Amino acid sequence: MTTATNTVRTIRAGAIADVLTGEVLTDHAIVLEGERIAAVEPWSISRHGGDDVLDLSEHLVAPGLIDLHTHLIGELERGSYSPFLTGSPARDALLGVRHARATLRAGFTTVRDVGSFRAFVDCDLRDAIDSGICEGPRMVCAGAYVTCSSGGGEITDLAVDIELPKSYRFGVADSVDEVRSAVRRIAHRGADVIKVITTGAVYASGTNPGAPEYTEAELRACVEEAALYGLYVAAHAHGEEGALRAIRAGARTIEHGTLLGEAAMSAMIEHGTYYVPTTYLLQWVEEHAERENHPAGVRAKTAAVGASARAAVRLAIEAGVRIAYGTDAIVFPHGRNAGQLGEFVEWGMTPMQALQSATTVAADCLGRSADIGAIAPGRYADLVAVRGAHLDAIERFCDVSAVVKGGELVV
Repeated sequence: MTTATNTVRTIRAGAIADVLTGEVLTDHAIVLEGERIAAVEPWSISRHGGDDVLDLSEHLVAPGLIDLHTHLIGELERGSYSPFLTGSPARDALLGVRHARATLRAGFTTVRDVGSFRAFVDCDLRDAIDSGICEGPRMVCAGAYVTCSSGGGEITDLAVDIELPKSYRFGVADSVDEVRSAVRRIAHRGADVIKVITTGAVYASGTNPGAPEYTEAELRACVEEAALYGLYVAAHAHGEEGALRAIRAGARTIEHGTLLGEAAMSAMIEHGTYYVPTTYLLQWVEEHAERENHPAGVRAKTAAVGASARAAVRLAIEAGVRIAYGTDAIVFPHGRNAGQLGEFVEWGMTPMQALQSATTVAADCLGRSADIGAIAPGRYADLVAVRGAHLDAIERFCDVSAVVKGGELVV
């Protein structure tokens, strides 16, 4: 049982997924001190028993999951970006509150939110969660997209005589100097990461996912300017040439990578780049796009990259590329983020490796391994539990039994 305030002191775990060693520890106690973990040790009734124990003795307890590619703000309606213009900033933020709650209660205690079309609403949501105004995961926010004019980070399915508000084009940049300026402006507004759109996008009407949209010099300027503020760059890249330019320029992550081959895999290994494939959304779109009336162009582009995206993940697993977990949650409903874990296992990962992609690897990618990503002394008490004290069926993470964030029982 827990105290009336839902503050957890001790957890009895039937099993613990030790993602640092790759082992499963049986019948252990997790002792908390405030919002952090004080000790992880074999369970002892004389030492750990009491009224403030959360009994998860029939469960596997894992670190809180991390999704490195979410969009909590607003809603993608009918597979088009233009409906983002039909609501107010308040509506976008309130939708974000709902999405944040669903994400946390699904076991994802940290997310990287890689941009909203209306700039910096994601940062406002992050700050609201941190100050206790609303419930949600820890957020690492991009604030706005760095994108070329009419590129993959723009709303492109409007008539040419419709002028977009400044907040929708805050990071638009078309030269080395403009890229540097955009990065500075985004950093000044409180972003935690810089998101750059290096190729066309599936959902940006008229753009080509395989076509590069920035030169290597522009991408290097983006990385260099971000580094001056202690920030790194996440690069949206479907096509291989765009990804290679971003990798050589020093981007920390390649997002999506649906059209990548052996050259990009070798480059990511050489440069230590993390790969954040987002494949679960493909299955979702294949099953739901027609009934949700997605534009024909979106459906065609999704179909075109589907087989290649899955092959790219298999190739990355075989090559030993560092794969960090990200889903592109907004294309599918928030709270279903764990659906991709099973795909990773299907394509060659062990269940432990899939779990590590969403915990220790993702935490390393964020540069936050001292705080999140493992059940270890000193880290935040961010935990998720699933029924059955084993790690044989990774799909169980789609139906969690308990979530703890910072020592507080969420569900």
